[in-house]
Amino acid sequence: MDDLQIGQIVRSKAGRDKGRVFVVVGKFDDNHVLISDGDLRKIEKPKKKKIKHLQRYNEVLTQIKDKILKGDNLTNKEIKKALEPYKS
Repeated sequence: MDDLQIGQIVRSKAGRDKGRVFVVVGKFDDNHVLISDGDLRKIEKPKKKKIKHLQRYNEVLTQIKDKILKGDNLTNKEIKKALEPYKS
């Protein structure tokens, strides 16, 4: 999976969302992940994105990762708040 994991912070390197910060909310296949930022891409409809178009951050949002893996309800507000320090 190229060491990308659920809850990891990523920045888009290509496409109309270039430069935006997202969190990985799911794995699609070996070349794609599902990402959300709680704003443009809501948790209800995450974006499928090629891994090669993402810049990895060496940080994983553990509270978001735990909620996703447990199947708990995750809100867009929680995602936006968690990503706030990473937006430039």
